[in-house]
Amino acid sequence: MKRTLLTMVFTILLSGCGLETLTIDDYYKKNLENVSKIEVFDSSNSNSRTTTNKEEIMSFIKEIKDIKFIPDEDQSERDGFLYSITFYEDDKATLQFGLNQIGDDYYNTEPDIEPIVYEFFNSMSEQD
Repeated sequence: MKRTLLTMVFTILLSGCGLETLTIDDYYKKNLENVSKIEVFDSSNSNSRTTTNKEEIMSFIKEIKDIKFIPDEDQSERDGFLYSITFYEDDKATLQFGLNQIGDDYYNTEPDIEPIVYEFFNSMSEQD
């Protein structure tokens, strides 16, 4: 009986909050090819840049779509972020995420998404 109870407790602990590793492609539930605008906000200097250049958009999506977002064991709320990325289809925001957050859930990325977003932000052709 003790062994069964211990096994059940261990299984519950291992399953945690039920988050699983995912990619932007998994999370986006729509067709990423329909993204028509990307906005990136850099909180370190409060700058925002936007692109509607389809080539830039698809190149960025290609680079990040298979990055693994691995649930962080620590899901406690945090303050601040470095970059916020928003995808749009026409003028409707369809996904907003950060380097380590999608929705209310926190993740680590493999490979690290930060240098990819940093490079994209600094190379974007249009600026707001």
